[in-house]
Amino acid sequence: MNKKKIINDPVYGFISIPEGLVFKLIEHRYFQRLRYIKQSGMTHMVYPGSIHTRFHHALGAMHLMGLAIETLRNKGHEISEAEEEAVTIAILLHDVGHGPFSHALESTIVQGISHEDISSLLMNRLNVEFDGRLNMAINIFNDTYPRRFLHQLVSGQLDMDRLDYLNRDSFFTGVIEGMVGSDRIIKMLNLYDGQIVVEEKGIYSIEKFLIARRLMYWQVYLHKTVIAAEQGLNKILVRARQLALIGKKLFCTPALCHFLYYEISREAFIHNPEHLEIFAQMDDTDIMSAVKVWVNCDDVILATLCRNLVYRDLLHVDITNSKPDELMVNNLRQKASVYYNISEEEAAFFVFTDTVLNDAYKVDDTNIRILMKDGSVKDITAASDNANLTALAKTVTKHILCYPKQLI
Repeated sequence: MNKKKIINDPVYGFISIPEGLVFKLIEHRYFQRLRYIKQSGMTHMVYPGSIHTRFHHALGAMHLMGLAIETLRNKGHEISEAEEEAVTIAILLHDVGHGPFSHALESTIVQGISHEDISSLLMNRLNVEFDGRLNMAINIFNDTYPRRFLHQLVSGQLDMDRLDYLNRDSFFTGVIEGMVGSDRIIKMLNLYDGQIVVEEKGIYSIEKFLIARRLMYWQVYLHKTVIAAEQGLNKILVRARQLALIGKKLFCTPALCHFLYYEISREAFIHNPEHLEIFAQMDDTDIMSAVKVWVNCDDVILATLCRNLVYRDLLHVDITNSKPDELMVNNLRQKASVYYNISEEEAAFFVFTDTVLNDAYKVDDTNIRILMKDGSVKDITAASDNANLTALAKTVTKHILCYPKQLI
């Protein structure tokens, strides 16, 4: 039976799925789970169209990887069919370890382990299932394969992951500032000394890429209402876990119950395959089904947090350059304590501070290298005459203060 498939992608049009191992991995339950995990967390609370999934994104990144490999081959660089398949698998599975609502719950569902770690564990599990055929893909993913440029295409500051999610998130949110010329950038890719470089004539496309990334963070990922929704969801899971660990019975799916009612360390998660298998059964629907039921919970804190999220009555968020005044925070907590008839310690579920980071570009060993016409290689910040790029290389830290608007 012919397993070759074509998918109509709203961003790129028709994209082809390679037959064989890649197709089998897409059909696998670990990958199919990504259909039910939103790509951009709670951004749909601000941008209603932003309900695209990790499944969309992984296929898009896979498509761009195919274009990148074709470009490098056309410029005389030898890439074997085995390497092409392996790097395609690496980018396809790079997000397979994401939990519900993507980044929003990374620190609450499973603590001390990142989605990259979980992706690696799932890839190892798949490798056993497919008789070692993912060995090279895993080495590329972990940056242990000798030809490092393949890893740079999967995970770097100009990788196929970022090129896809900027265009895709821009498309579905309608925030046109995030659009980047991915075709142009990919056509400008080359290799120098075994590393990915961008030819000098592509420099303006890279400048646009970096500026688009910064704007997307402030306008979409770090929009204050998105922050309010994601912080609210985070607090819901923290409170539910508190109640679960003291023995309170809460409605939840079996997969969610497993992570609410048991304290699972990083080591236990890594070494006990049962935890990974149960994690791979969980998606956004596990969380939202519980949240909708917890609206009527007899715990006032959990019920209020859930109502606020379900009915979009979100906390107010102040974003400032300096740390919020401690006296003001304490005053708001006292007011929340009276308003909700809870203790001041419990009021921290409704009044709290945090920090957000925006680092559009880091000057490090994964930096974006420009191949100049004279054959030299420069970092993008040195090669560009755009003074703004130097500013983009600095991490911007802002402070947030969240509180119910009715307290003011």
